Amino acid sequence: MVRRALIFLLPASLLLAGPLPAEEEKPAEKKDEQPALEEKLATTQHSLTLAGERVDYAATAGTMVIRDAEGKPLASVFHVAYTRDGVDDPATRPVTFSFNGGPGAAALWVNLGAFGPKKVLADDEGMPYPPPGRLVDNPYSVLDVTDLVFIDPVETGLSRKAADVDRSRFHGLKADVETVGEVIRLWVTRNGRWASPKFIAGESYGTTRAAGLAFYLQDELGMYLNGVVMISTVLNWGNQDFHVGNDLPYLIHLPSYAAAAWYHGKLAPELSGDLRATLGEVERFALGDYALALHQGAALPAADRRAVAERVGRYTGLTAEFVERNDLRLVLRRFLKELLREEGKTVGRLDSRFTGYDRDSAGESPEFDPSSEAVAVGYVALMNDYIRRELEFETDLVYRPLAFEVFPWKWEDHENQFVNVAEVLRQAMTRNPFLHVLFTSGYYDFATPYFDTVYTVNHLGLPEELRGHVSIAFYEAGHMMYIRKQDHAKLKRDVADFIARATPAP
Repeated sequence: MVRRALIFLLPASLLLAGPLPAEEEKPAEKKDEQPALEEKLATTQHSLTLAGERVDYAATAGTMVIRDAEGKPLASVFHVAYTRDGVDDPATRPVTFSFNGGPGAAALWVNLGAFGPKKVLADDEGMPYPPPGRLVDNPYSVLDVTDLVFIDPVETGLSRKAADVDRSRFHGLKADVETVGEVIRLWVTRNGRWASPKFIAGESYGTTRAAGLAFYLQDELGMYLNGVVMISTVLNWGNQDFHVGNDLPYLIHLPSYAAAAWYHGKLAPELSGDLRATLGEVERFALGDYALALHQGAALPAADRRAVAERVGRYTGLTAEFVERNDLRLVLRRFLKELLREEGKTVGRLDSRFTGYDRDSAGESPEFDPSSEAVAVGYVALMNDYIRRELEFETDLVYRPLAFEVFPWKWEDHENQFVNVAEVLRQAMTRNPFLHVLFTSGYYDFATPYFDTVYTVNHLGLPEELRGHVSIAFYEAGHMMYIRKQDHAKLKRDVADFIARATPAP
């Protein structure tokens, strides 16, 4: 058995419908999507005001051809790089390589949502405006503190494999790390940045990739990173995979259930005040009495079972009866459907602040993820326009924000076990004791629950002297915490401070 991926950024209607295609089921090739590979760059000049300071920068959009050891072209990788003008010594200027997750997601969300000089306009809470949307200057870009390179992995965005190369060459845990690592190596080499402080910022499955890259770059290429930013993290997949016999995901998700119930006013008055205080109480229960109850299974006495069901119901806004009918174990899809069932609404998976409507309220799974649909409004259309009109990169290729072409995804070295790259990150940090890691997590994220980050960090196994190199920042938003104005500002501060801490003094 090979562990199958959870596609973090694909619509919930697909996520909730069942497992991904089996290994033997390969998507059909698209003849018009196999262009001749070429290297093509378009560079334009721009300026941006950040914290009252004018930042002049060059934006370079283009493709990079990666080759095998014999020089055969394997794929053309699209990327967008932003480099600040007027930097005399590149060794003093950090550079950050950033990507989204999936697997199968292009880098448009971290580019036009989080860190790039432009962002998709939304209201202060992250709620979208009508399509096609509008692109505006990003006041919370990190371009003032680091150059940025956004990478679309092969088959996503405008990146494409060679027609005669099998997709398995790129689409797997190890293959993906090696491919993105080669893109980073080439960019650093061609732009004379080997002496620059280097960072990686990955989101969602991009954190799995980032952990692999932290080790691969130093072990295979001699490129030692200064820091890694993990946005909405999944490193140990066993913590999140609802699977018969695996009780850990129920503990991990419980605080996020409580956060959603808190936001939607479903908790008792004594739990409806300070969110952080409420979550602290739920976390202690999750690792204490709740864990002990689940571990006992059928040996749990009836009276204790009822008491635990009442507490779970109290923390989740659900009835004790519903909790008992679920054997004390609340699978995510059922919670998303049940919390607001009486109001005829469902709750978002990427961000539980968002709600949606199904055809009826009788089922046990939402038809779609309302938060996924909301954050998608504008991004693809505006990315297509931005690339061609403002960055002046001309192409007729379809921009793939989410690509099924990457499946089946291979999980090398993880057969018959849960994928766990937390150990890879630990090895990278112990071999490179100068490596710092920042985890950023949203309370309302169900795709990568915030408590999983806490649990994973506490089980990294780092020596005491390196534990101070790891920090966690929390946000009152979801998977893409940067869509909410207040949290985007906090993310900017957190990342800027992190880069300053992890960058060596000149």
